[in-house]
Amino acid sequence: MRMAFYWMLALLLFNSGRALRAEETAAEFLERLQQATFGYFWNECHPANGLIRDRSRADSKCSIAAVGFGLSATAIGIEHGWISRREGQDRVLRTLETLSGGRQGPEASGVNGYRGWYYHFLEMDSGHRAWKCELSSMDTALLLAGVMDAVEFFSGEGKEERRIGELGRGMVARVDWEWMANGEATLTMGWHPESGFLESRWVGYNEAMILYLLALGARTEGTEAGGGPAISWDAWTRGYRWETHHGQSYVVFPPLFGHQYSHCWVDFRNITDAFLAARGMTYFENSRRATLAQRAYCMDRASRYPNYGPWEWGLTACDGPDGYAARGAPPAENDDGTLAPTAVGGSVPFAPEICIRTLRELERRYGARLWGRYGFRDAFNRDRNWWAADTLGIDQGPILLMIENHRTGAVWRRMSGSPVLKRGLERAGFRPWRAEARP
Repeated sequence: MRMAFYWMLALLLFNSGRALRAEETAAEFLERLQQATFGYFWNECHPANGLIRDRSRADSKCSIAAVGFGLSATAIGIEHGWISRREGQDRVLRTLETLSGGRQGPEASGVNGYRGWYYHFLEMDSGHRAWKCELSSMDTALLLAGVMDAVEFFSGEGKEERRIGELGRGMVARVDWEWMANGEATLTMGWHPESGFLESRWVGYNEAMILYLLALGARTEGTEAGGGPAISWDAWTRGYRWETHHGQSYVVFPPLFGHQYSHCWVDFRNITDAFLAARGMTYFENSRRATLAQRAYCMDRASRYPNYGPWEWGLTACDGPDGYAARGAPPAENDDGTLAPTAVGGSVPFAPEICIRTLRELERRYGARLWGRYGFRDAFNRDRNWWAADTLGIDQGPILLMIENHRTGAVWRRMSGSPVLKRGLERAGFRPWRAEARP
């Protein structure tokens, strides 16, 4: 009898919890998700130097891109009251002192970067280059976007906030953009001290819009000292692929992170460049169409992966049963049945009517298998009964920042005041895009 009583009590409590969760409003859900996600950046941070782990493992290296997301996360945490302004200020100052004060040079070890650029991964304790990773142009750009956001947020007259501004502006100013272009009008993806520049370049639509906007806004006008061409937005857009999938016409890039990263800091809703103006749209609309097309693709793939559907989708770069890969669609790219909540969370501003419900459904359906200490774990594959053990900083970042932009527009609003970003958008040819001008 006693055992039966406890089973009945447990069932009652379980059902009560489900009822309470069902009554949670969308705003309450987003707040809970944001706060849990913020915890990653606050807790997976080295207390002495402010560097942030790439993933939620004690042996993880620092990801400089995760640091960039973390700097913006700190401002969000302050505005929501999860930490105090003093706590956030001290953490950001410590981070910028570590990065700006670290040794740079052409050596293969004992440095954090070269010519203002930073290595993709750093040792958590020393802040020096980890493994034999590349000097990463894209990851440096994500770091600098967070740095610039921190400068805009901590703009008070106090000694510490003035110091944050000095360090942050100095980090952006010292980047040698022309060197990373290596004599051409586009930027290389990186450099190794052992072998030189990577052959691959940032050409065509992907996550690198923010890289080019920073390059154009921070660099001097004109040609390189060696006579090479100036870094060019037009050269970048020449690689665009305009296609139609599932009734949506847009510039394609299969993994959704490419449609999200730059939007974490740049508000593209009411501006456009020459390429998209000719097609009657903005980059915000382009990302909305990509989101809708991917959901439609997953609905069509339900015959192969039965869990795919209108409220279970999301393909992007993430962990998977066979390792980390850039998954995406359409067109299909490495689609092995692995879905990632960050693909959905990072698109909330573009299509809130489908993204918010999908996120809630994912938590409801899978509970603790997919939701952990920091909100959603990185990914899952129902077909192979695989569930990620880790959360990743570069996947948590878009969830937190893009939901904040949807709810308050705070990151977009701060970054709209950045002189570097303003110049970058102007030099790239962005102009206001009025609603009445759209077809």
